[in-house]
Amino acid sequence: MAAKQPPPLMKKHSQTDLVSRLKTRKILGVGGEDDDGEVHRSKISQVLGNEIKFAVREPLGLRVWQLVSAVMFSGVAVMALAFPDQLFDAIFEEDSVSSKTPIRLYGGALLSIALIMWNALYTAEKAIIRWSLLAEACYFAVQFLVTTVSLAESSRIATGAVLLLVSRALFILISIYYYYQVGRRPKKV
Repeated sequence: MAAKQPPPLMKKHSQTDLVSRLKTRKILGVGGEDDDGEVHRSKISQVLGNEIKFAVREPLGLRVWQLVSAVMFSGVAVMALAFPDQLFDAIFEEDSVSSKTPIRLYGGALLSIALIMWNALYTAEKAIIRWSLLAEACYFAVQFLVTTVSLAESSRIATGAVLLLVSRALFILISIYYYYQVGRRPKKV
């Protein structure tokens, strides 16, 4: 019995044919633009995604603002926990508060927010940075409203409280500015 020889392998020329390559890429779904306007060179980059896509283009001064916020929240939290009478006296210029518990609870809440601010300082994730800035702006807005109402009820205007109101309004504006700047889509080059 003679063994039958297999036919010689024929080299396919379809991969060198430009039209055939374009058809193959179209079937695989690579080479064209996706919804975000990105062109993927391979199926692997399309599935895994681009690292550049997730990088945050940080606005100028963002990390400095995050550091200032984290230090400020931590400082006021420690002051509220350790020295509640002095903190109340510095803001409202009154002798003493009847109970230290609410101020210490305020200090505990501030310490929790400070922890979020410290963690947001060391992340590069856009969503975490935005959420921390939004939490900060909401905190400042609530503090602004509560201080305004308490000043209106007491009909006394303390210098420390007015300074607190002005600084909180400024902090709200800065936090909202960075919140929107981090959320902006980068310009196409």
